[in-house]
Amino acid sequence: MTKAKILVVDDNAGIRSALNVLLKRHFAEVELIASPKQLRSTVLTFKPDVVLLDMNFYTDINTGNEGLFCLSEIKRYAPYVEVVLFTAYADIQLAVEGMKRGAFDFVVKPWDNERLIEILKSAYKRKKSETPRKQSTSSTEMFWGEGDAMCSIRRNVERFAPTDATILITGENGTGKDVLANEIHRLSDRAMHPMVCVDAGAITETLFESELFGHVKGAFTDAHADKVGKFEEANGGTLFLDEIGNIPLHLQAKLLRVLQNRAVTRVGDTKERPIDIRLICATNKNIPQMVQEGIFREDLFYRINTLHVQLPPLRQRTDEIVPLAERFVKLYAEKYHRAVTTISSEAAKVLLAHTWSGNIRELQNSIEKAVILSEGAELLPSDIQLQTACSPFCIKNEGSESLETLEMAEERIVRAAMDKYEGNLSLVAKSLNISRPTLYAKLKKYNI
Repeated sequence: MTKAKILVVDDNAGIRSALNVLLKRHFAEVELIASPKQLRSTVLTFKPDVVLLDMNFYTDINTGNEGLFCLSEIKRYAPYVEVVLFTAYADIQLAVEGMKRGAFDFVVKPWDNERLIEILKSAYKRKKSETPRKQSTSSTEMFWGEGDAMCSIRRNVERFAPTDATILITGENGTGKDVLANEIHRLSDRAMHPMVCVDAGAITETLFESELFGHVKGAFTDAHADKVGKFEEANGGTLFLDEIGNIPLHLQAKLLRVLQNRAVTRVGDTKERPIDIRLICATNKNIPQMVQEGIFREDLFYRINTLHVQLPPLRQRTDEIVPLAERFVKLYAEKYHRAVTTISSEAAKVLLAHTWSGNIRELQNSIEKAVILSEGAELLPSDIQLQTACSPFCIKNEGSESLETLEMAEERIVRAAMDKYEGNLSLVAKSLNISRPTLYAKLKKYNI
């Protein structure tokens, strides 16, 4: 049996039934759908190797234009999926046009079983033999793993991603909230439109409205030209608001008004501009607690929390640590032209023993450094330099032989980060690779 995933798209129930029996004898997974309306979402979730695509879906219409259109769409949003066209009409010109648009081959109904299986297997072989750059490992690709928690999240995401429902993603720093947001956009019906990402915690209060809603020329001193805001940039697509818990209370009202009215008014203008966006928000804060404390609007919370995804920390996903590390090894070995291809069993034990307070981001940074330091084909424990939670640097004070204590060093580093980022807690936490609750505790501890 060939380890291929075959998707059949045909409106004839009898043909689907016959193909279901035939193809499951030869291929690992077979999915069958009746309408091209389900095609996009099925291709993006089922991820077939080959699509067997009917050319006509309406009675008395046999031009094949529907099939050609679907073929072009598949090649646009899933270019490395092979497509075999399926029609009851032996139209050579149609076959030629289909091949020009990227079809692997053309099968005429009624079909010969052996010939059909041969074509599908050949299409699968070509798909597997090609290793385009787009299919290579990327740090921004979603890695689901095999754990129960992530598998459950994946099932839910695949159900609601094609909708326009607003989603709130929560989780500690470094758990991959931005990567999940990208995955939801990729699986949505808006995937061919822009996804605009905004770090709400990095926008100063004075520029908040200008950045999100835009402004017109002359609206304020430095407004030398009209500017399109992030909401308008994302029109037709997805707007991802990261660190939404950092938005001050008085600005939350303005954000809520735009979400309710589905229209923005640029700063200095009176004209409302309609927007069509899918909103995804993310935060590492406890928003319900902030609502109780009166620092986050309850009505805004309900507006952004239609669906909620809580990403578990990496320490609760230990079965994913080594597979994730292997992906990063491949990524950075290619980037830095290193020979390393595997992780030794001893190095894997080191990775599994670490607490990963910075989650996937910390793991990725550690593997990148390890790959750079590696000299052979195997990543060794000596290549992996992990920083323990209690090891801010031990440095000599100027003009003194005494050592600076860990606590003194930690206070100095936190104060330096606060100065550098002008008190922006989101940026400070990211720069120190700690969570915001940990940062709050340190600020309180050192009376900063």
